Amino acid sequence: MQALKAQKLIQRRRIRRKQHVRKSVIGTEVRPRLSVFRSGRQLYCQLVNDYEGHTLAAASTLEKDFKTSGRNCATVETAKAMGKVIASRALEKGIRMVVFDRGSYKYHGRIKALAEGAREGGLKF
Repeated sequence: MQALKAQKLIQRRRIRRKQHVRKSVIGTEVRPRLSVFRSGRQLYCQLVNDYEGHTLAAASTLEKDFKTSGRNCATVETAKAMGKVIASRALEKGIRMVVFDRGSYKYHGRIKALAEGAREGGLKF
């Protein structure tokens, strides 16, 4: 019973943190939102124009480049490489500045590595 209460508390905190972040982060065509989703095994990111509701570019660890021989793709090194990939795709479309949306995740580990990789790839935020 206590484990269920603790789980619900954690879930409420994540929802509140996500609402707090999204309140101030809005993507436009000139400066889209770099949205990140992290699961236990995978990592997904996309550039979103919130005014039109369009995804401008996307990358995930499910792509052929990131798939390794049965290994877990949820590593900091993979996240940094994915940041560089999304940056190169954004630069191809002429996007240099983005707004980083970490969602309900704290800025550390894979989320931080993805942001650093995107900065190294040429994106500014």
